[in-house]
Amino acid sequence: MLKSTTEALMADERAKKHHVLADRLQRALSAVPVTPPALTTSATGGGTGREAIIEIQPQMRLDDLLLPLPVRENGRQLVEEHVRADVLRAHGYEPRHRILLSGPPGNGKTSFAEGVAEALALPFFVVRYDALIGSYLGETNARLRKLFDYVRTQPSVLFFDEFDAIGKERGDTHETGEIKRVVSFLLMQLDQLPSYVVVIAATNHAELLDRAVWRRFQMRLAFPAPDRNQVEVFLDRIISNWPEAPRLSVQKIAAKMETASYAEALDFCQNVRRRNILGLGETGIDDALETELDLWSARVRPERLNAERSEQTAAVAEEPIPPGSARRKAKEHRQA
Repeated sequence: MLKSTTEALMADERAKKHHVLADRLQRALSAVPVTPPALTTSATGGGTGREAIIEIQPQMRLDDLLLPLPVRENGRQLVEEHVRADVLRAHGYEPRHRILLSGPPGNGKTSFAEGVAEALALPFFVVRYDALIGSYLGETNARLRKLFDYVRTQPSVLFFDEFDAIGKERGDTHETGEIKRVVSFLLMQLDQLPSYVVVIAATNHAELLDRAVWRRFQMRLAFPAPDRNQVEVFLDRIISNWPEAPRLSVQKIAAKMETASYAEALDFCQNVRRRNILGLGETGIDDALETELDLWSARVRPERLNAERSEQTAAVAEEPIPPGSARRKAKEHRQA
């Protein structure tokens, strides 16, 4: 009771910009032994949980993003629920505040989370796994506890990128018992978060997440890779702001780029402008564009590397194994 009341007071004071008073309340609360210390083989050190997050000033706007229709509509609904939370609470409902984003990298998951923070005018906290995951027994859970205790003190958007790093499937036999305890503790903390803390988790590998993790999130949004038409629209938005338009149309540029994520298309356009700017008038926009398109066709892509690895694996599997070799003995042992 003491903890929840104090947390509510801290959140209210921070919302009023009374940060000094809120910090005093937080220090007072941390001095009260409301929860037992975590079991660990090493001292977990001090800290308030603030060291496990990076606060970013949100700049991205949801209206500026190219989003699939379900994502755009759900994002609009999420913002409305929090802006008009008092209306929902008058009818016994809380705004949804746990959102899971999944899809290949570079297609807007992080930008969406930042856009939600910007629309709600809330601090945008990005979790630092290097400061969160410890090597000692119980250390990660202790740091997680401090992190969640800190974010409860004020309305905010808490963003977990690469969420599969701590939300892995507990049934995986290759994982240690420690990560299973971390997942169980994480799920408990997510359940106990107040609705004024919006938790957004993103993953490129949804298949790795624990099944119970999916149930904890009230919104589950997919961010698929863009098709050719969406890439054309994205390129047109960027190129239309250039001081000089290239002769090559966005349709032909998109066709030459073939498959690309939004992040890759943005990097490509920025590289063209860098080359053009550093040319100091000697490298026109068309020359810069042509050079970057040549480099684009020669770039290393993950799917190409995966295909080469598969071919190498298949070639090794088809090689005849000499009698008496270590590989032959290992294969005979497995068969036996």
